[in-house]
Amino acid sequence: MTLTRTALKSGTSERKLLHALEQNWQAETAGFKTYRALAEHEADADRQQILQHLAEAEAHHAELWAGRIAELGGPAPVYTGKPMGEADTLQFRVGGRDLALRRLEIEESRDIAKYGEQMRELHDEPSVAILKQVIEDEKEHYRELSSLIRERYPHRRPGAEAADPKTLLEELLARRNEGRTQAGGWIGDAIYGVNDGLGAIFGIVSGVSGATLGNSKFVLLAGIAGMVASALSMGSGAYLASKSEREIYEAEVARERQAIDMNGAEARELLALYYQVKGLPEADALQAVEHIARQPDQLLRALSAERLNSTEEALSNPMTSALTGAWSTAAGAFIPIIPFFFMSGYPAVIWAAIISLLAHFAVGASKSLITVRSWWSSGLEMTLVGAVEGIVTYVIGIGIGHLTA
Repeated sequence: MTLTRTALKSGTSERKLLHALEQNWQAETAGFKTYRALAEHEADADRQQILQHLAEAEAHHAELWAGRIAELGGPAPVYTGKPMGEADTLQFRVGGRDLALRRLEIEESRDIAKYGEQMRELHDEPSVAILKQVIEDEKEHYRELSSLIRERYPHRRPGAEAADPKTLLEELLARRNEGRTQAGGWIGDAIYGVNDGLGAIFGIVSGVSGATLGNSKFVLLAGIAGMVASALSMGSGAYLASKSEREIYEAEVARERQAIDMNGAEARELLALYYQVKGLPEADALQAVEHIARQPDQLLRALSAERLNSTEEALSNPMTSALTGAWSTAAGAFIPIIPFFFMSGYPAVIWAAIISLLAHFAVGASKSLITVRSWWSSGLEMTLVGAVEGIVTYVIGIGIGHLTA
């Protein structure tokens, strides 16, 4: 009996080990395909070389795990992921190159933590030896990805003629924005608008349904009226907010221009102090300001950026904000009322709740495109908020219905 239990325990441990190694192989193979796909679509030669190096390293790790699985007598692993790895997912395609690299940086840190746990849990010396090597490589990968994400300057080759800084800046910004969607721009506004419209009208639909027992006529009237009102309110609010922000910025810039004209020395001293607070030595800060002050417009731009903590380029376009806010709010608001076009009563209420909660989950999951957060946790959080909102307004609606009966 003791020998049988020992054999069973040994067999279970070996299956657990093989499963862990197979998962490691799957992860490394997916990493290889992801880096290779990103390298193939990278225009910059230096970045492409780094991504290709990372792909080769991931392929080597996969070979190590496959070799150990074979030594243990396990079956050859078969890749079950996407042909292009994570580069083939919606989040990577929509989020753009820099957000994709940021996600990979996070994944590398998670892999390091996962392999560290395996070193304590897997009692297999050859596998632990591989883990030690892989962890060191993953740490190097993390550093390389960090350099790709954070080193925002053009690499000039030795002997190359120095270019005009403005030209270099424009080239760098073009490279950064190539194929990239600005997360803080219309995507963020659209997600906010859909969420606002969905939440507001779901609450109205729930409340009116509770008060009228799902009478489709009243629900549609209230829902459509609320949809139009919400869309117009969101659009006009976004327009006025963006326009006001721009007007305030322009007024503050005008004040800074007047202050420079009245006391240029004080303005230069103020800008130098800003640079010193950021860590620049006093002599270097004064020298930098003297260079900037040779062009009054540049001095105004630099001082305004420090004083207002913003630039004109960072301001939103009022019309873009208005249209994005209005249409996205209308789209979100229309979802909860769809079932009431085809049915009434409790079936309509139930279907409205189902599609509204699914929409809440979809909106929450889509937020991960700009927040680098787990899509399922973000989706569940939004669904929970929507469910609470619907229940509360439905109960309130029932109460109002009884009071007015």
